[in-house]
Amino acid sequence: MHELMVTESILEIALRHARKADAGCVTDLYLVIGDLSSVVDDSVQFYWDFVSEGTVAEGAKLHFRRVPAELVCQDCGCTFGTEDDLVCPGCRSNNIRINAGQEFMLEAIEISNDASKSKASS
Repeated sequence: MHELMVTESILEIALRHARKADAGCVTDLYLVIGDLSSVVDDSVQFYWDFVSEGTVAEGAKLHFRRVPAELVCQDCGCTFGTEDDLVCPGCRSNNIRINAGQEFMLEAIEISNDASKSKASS
């Protein structure tokens, strides 16, 4: 159910920007999702098809870009990924900081001003 609220937020942002741009329709949305985030691409896509129905974003294609996890050891400075089981492969410390992989953002929205492509008004 978490993805439903996330997807509704994405739709609200897309519709707000589409209105500002006087867009006929939203054609594409580009999402950045970190591997450590709890967001599941397939769930977002499923909910998107449902929540965007009847809006200028209906039929918009979602593009997902995954960001791999990157951890940094606070003791020795070693940078590594999660394949090392959250323990520094250099010094075996668990004093780590997450550098990347928790992201979740809407990176870009593509719109069309061609009103004939619009499925419905928002």
